[in-house]
Amino acid sequence: MIPVIRKKSAFRGLHLRENKFTASKPIEILPFPSKATVALQQSLGAPCKFIVERGNIVKTGQKIADSGNYVSAPIHSPVSGKIARITKLVNPSTSALMDAVIIESDGEDHWIEMEKKFDICNSGDYKKLKGIIDSLTDEVILALIRESGIVGLGGATFPTHVKLKPPPGKKIDIVILNGCECEPFITSDHRIMLEYGKQVLAGLYIISRILSPGEIYIAIEDNKRDAIEYISSLMEQMGFTDKYKVVSLPSRYPMGAEKSLIKTIVNRTVPMGGLPLDVGTVVNNVATAKAVYEAVIEGKPLVEKVVTVTGGFENPKNFLVRIGTPIIELIGLCGLREAKECRVIMGGPMMGNILVDTDFPVIKATNCILIMDGRESIEKNCINCGRCIRACPMNLMPLEYVRNVKKGNYGACRDYYIENCIECGSCAYVCPANIPIVGYIKTGKSMLPKK
Repeated sequence: MIPVIRKKSAFRGLHLRENKFTASKPIEILPFPSKATVALQQSLGAPCKFIVERGNIVKTGQKIADSGNYVSAPIHSPVSGKIARITKLVNPSTSALMDAVIIESDGEDHWIEMEKKFDICNSGDYKKLKGIIDSLTDEVILALIRESGIVGLGGATFPTHVKLKPPPGKKIDIVILNGCECEPFITSDHRIMLEYGKQVLAGLYIISRILSPGEIYIAIEDNKRDAIEYISSLMEQMGFTDKYKVVSLPSRYPMGAEKSLIKTIVNRTVPMGGLPLDVGTVVNNVATAKAVYEAVIEGKPLVEKVVTVTGGFENPKNFLVRIGTPIIELIGLCGLREAKECRVIMGGPMMGNILVDTDFPVIKATNCILIMDGRESIEKNCINCGRCIRACPMNLMPLEYVRNVKKGNYGACRDYYIENCIECGSCAYVCPANIPIVGYIKTGKSMLPKK
């Protein structure tokens, strides 16, 4: 077994109850839905526009929306069938309306033609796989990633082709593959490492092939010992021991945040308002690496996600599900027919968004559906205890954002570096007054005056 690097946490964080009820539950592959609702806005950057109209017949994997803007990612049909209508959805993270298309499945799941360059499940010739990857130019790889609609699947949804082409003068010498998954309840990335480890490592090879970094780290929290051991064994099997280093990190929230991860592993501090590339680093999620492999080697667009459906009920599960599947269907498959008395959260308990409408579909950012007690906490007045300040991993002053947002002094939030907040929710978690601090922060960011 190759040696594993062990690092101590370089930041203040929270020790949370993990509640990883689905850590040992294999991913169940769901059949495609009879009706898919595909949201138009599914990544950071410029919004897409539909390139299909009502009545059009589409295939699975066919591009249905795109943008001419570089910082954007196209959207593809998750099923084959007919475009039934264009509709509106409420974005749970912003409460803004966004366009969506409803596709009625034909029940056949006819895919677009895809060129599969290598069968990683049935071939152990990894030298051949590396040779195929090495034979592709950077331009071809980036075009395949872009045209497949790959975005950051850890939740940020930044277009991956943009992240892998840093601007001139920004040399990337460190690549970190993020397998921490530090938020309670969520196990989708954990299961991806255990069940799609080969694709993940091959995807990391593609990423490193583009960026040519000096060092490549695979970061996994120490509560996922099985993933550390399995990924380490795959590295030996696939011949990556001279390229990758596995780092075991303390299970502490929010260890998986990019800036925290970079500081802990390579002791580099991302500047206020800056990005990881400003310190020569790129961080990619394990699900993103899997999607990169599928795009480049299998020609497969991003039309499905691994999603954890969990909470305080008897039958939580991990699903591989088509994007556009109504969330209520996933809840039903776990034996919960009614969620009226519960809070349904898209994401984890710290950074997720409450869903008012469970007919809302799975989108590219969805990694978890969490069912929690429906009782609402009552917001009280701040008692100036300072716990939010002590808990903040970015050394910010969250209470100042609340005060200024309540007064409408949005510009003053910038004086306290609100744009450097990662919205991890640690401040709200420790607040004895039950103040929804992250909600105020999101409002403050959205109302900041332009520079």
